[in-house]
Amino acid sequence: MGVAAGPIRVVVAKPGLDGHDRGAKVIARALRDAGMEVIYTGLHQTPEQIVDTAIQEDADAIGLSILSGAHNTLFAAVIELLKEREASDIKVFGGGIIPEADIPPLKEKGVAEIFTPGATTASIVDWVRANVRQPAASG
Repeated sequence: MGVAAGPIRVVVAKPGLDGHDRGAKVIARALRDAGMEVIYTGLHQTPEQIVDTAIQEDADAIGLSILSGAHNTLFAAVIELLKEREASDIKVFGGGIIPEADIPPLKEKGVAEIFTPGATTASIVDWVRANVRQPAASG
């Protein structure tokens, strides 16, 4: 995972009970329009489903969108499952309604980046291009 040539592959997921997916669909389309392969999982995904999809799809990254306030629990669960499945080379980034105070602890747990409301699609695309697969690109 994460060392294949070709387009960057990103799983975009809506974990938990959050029922609003407009932002996730906008990000999925922006990544796709930027030449990436995007797998959108749809609403109400469990961390297990998200990690399974990422591994099956040989994803380079997982983008999580959370508006429900369950970001601390759900992001941590995805990170932990990736470690358990020996797939921690898959970068996890996310966005949504996430208080500034919660961002440093999420990054300490292994979330690579957090995008809050107001982040542009261009800034997200640029971040993915600059940060996904970077360690493998030199070898």
